[in-house]
Amino acid sequence: MSLVIDTLRTSTITEELSDAEVDILAGLFEVRDYKAGEAIVQPNGDHPDNLYILAHGDIEVRLQSGEGESTIHVLKPGDLAGMITFVGGAASQVSAALYAVGNTKVLSLERARFESLINSHPMIVYKVMRGVARNMHGIVRRVNVQSAELSNYIYRTHGRY
Repeated sequence: MSLVIDTLRTSTITEELSDAEVDILAGLFEVRDYKAGEAIVQPNGDHPDNLYILAHGDIEVRLQSGEGESTIHVLKPGDLAGMITFVGGAASQVSAALYAVGNTKVLSLERARFESLINSHPMIVYKVMRGVARNMHGIVRRVNVQSAELSNYIYRTHGRY
């Protein structure tokens, strides 16, 4: 349980939670172990509405393209995955696959288990969802910066590389 608590305390989803609230939330998570190269999430695979928090190791985020699969990002401990479907997006929106890099430990939270807190602990649900929104906002900012850098590079090199 200390792995769950330690991971949650460093996550953006618990920034507004008290220690007692983190303890309540921690009881909802499962710890999953993955070996190097093992798939954690596949498009249209199992557990489409789970929220994942990387506890130990690295995770490659890969997208399928016409030229095969390519890594677009590497998640580090504390990073979240599965946010879109967790907050209510359709499983068909899952386009990325997640793969363990080395031995990896992941915290997994089923949306239905999380939603069980709505009546008993609505402020925990509210604060966690604010944390998910902050995390997604950070990703959007990072992608916007990378997009601007790429546009500037293309403009400076007139499309040659």
